[in-house]
Amino acid sequence: SKVDLEAYFSEQTGWAEQHPGYYWDKLCEACQALWRDSGIAPARVSGLSVTTQRTTMVNLDQHGEPLRPAIVWEKTEKFLLLSGYLIHKLSGAYQDSVGAQVGYIPFDYKKLDWAAGFDWKWKALPIRRSMLPALVKPCTQLGAVTQQAADATGIPVGTPIIASAADKACEVIGAGATDPSVACMSYGTTATINTNNARYVEVEALIPPYPSAIPDHHCSEVMVYRGFWMVSWFKEEFGWPEQEEARKLGVTPESLFDRLVESVPPGSMGLTLQPYWSPGVKEPGPEAKGAIIGFGDVHTRAHMYRALIEGLCYTLRAGKERTEQRNKVPIRHLRVSGGGSTSDAIMQITADIFGMPAERPHTYETSGLGAAINCAVGLGLYPDVHTAMQAMTRVGDVFAPEPEHQRTYERLYQEVFRQMYGRLQPLYKSIREITGYPP
Repeated sequence: SKVDLEAYFSEQTGWAEQHPGYYWDKLCEACQALWRDSGIAPARVSGLSVTTQRTTMVNLDQHGEPLRPAIVWEKTEKFLLLSGYLIHKLSGAYQDSVGAQVGYIPFDYKKLDWAAGFDWKWKALPIRRSMLPALVKPCTQLGAVTQQAADATGIPVGTPIIASAADKACEVIGAGATDPSVACMSYGTTATINTNNARYVEVEALIPPYPSAIPDHHCSEVMVYRGFWMVSWFKEEFGWPEQEEARKLGVTPESLFDRLVESVPPGSMGLTLQPYWSPGVKEPGPEAKGAIIGFGDVHTRAHMYRALIEGLCYTLRAGKERTEQRNKVPIRHLRVSGGGSTSDAIMQITADIFGMPAERPHTYETSGLGAAINCAVGLGLYPDVHTAMQAMTRVGDVFAPEPEHQRTYERLYQEVFRQMYGRLQPLYKSIREITGYPP
């Protein structure tokens, strides 16, 4: 069951907010739609788990009610991530999964627990330990559905709530990625490449690996913050013909974009895009901006769209190479999930740029599947995550690289894309100094 969410609202530049109660209302709406439209009886549900977007903070007062979207520290009694807030609404308890702790919180990513009392993180944010939820490992029961939550969602009262992990961590196990030799690429709003590790490995120095959906494991991650949000950006700015046609056909505009990709040769006739529509922390740095070079009179919006997809793949390939170097393990399998993976054209570009087969899991909703894997283990249906992954995941379509396209992309990647950031970085710094943006 899927319910679309409205865009975040912004009361000042650089802010993105949403009322916490809105998420709860939409969760209830999705549950009620599931019973109504699927023919599945609520009584068949053995257990549930919650996976959410990361780094969305919810402040509750002493009565467990959300404060305003803006953080009001002096009134905060509990400081939760969105996952913890939804679990509280379902169970009444202040608990959350270790696997969901990614955000601006005093968390020890190496020990997978709240930071020790002397840790500097407690000084960076005015948070007390009593304001944070109790943590449990993935696959552990967090509580049970209350009568109030049952009335709102239709989920039977007393249904066990099992800890899973944040959306990206759940995607990794939902794609069947068990160890550093299998990489999971998430073609979602934020694009990432992830590997599961029993060891703590920082792909970028001082940027910690996040908690895995496998208990006592870590996810080594490289992120493109805007990622496939850029497809939505392109749709809104340049995709009016597809939007109009999609309305007539009753399909999504994105499903028509493959025609744009297929009308342009690999390499977009020299048009090369660097997808830093949002700055980063280290690579790219805080001064980073997006760039498109190589324009000529032959280029159209179709070339721009293909260059956008190619730029995202180039960036994630660079992340793959850094991950292999830090893990000291070659990546032998590339699993691609998320909304962008439903496009055959995008999957083929991925295979050609990475120079290896791009494997598509049998469902692109691997985040939900990963949460279901944790839930199944927590209910005792499987003895551990690895066994559940073997039973519940499988590879669907596989896209092999085309040698001629691969050769074109290899030169563009090495000789053009890899050179862009270093050469443009001084200009980005000047832009930031002159205009004050990004702030």
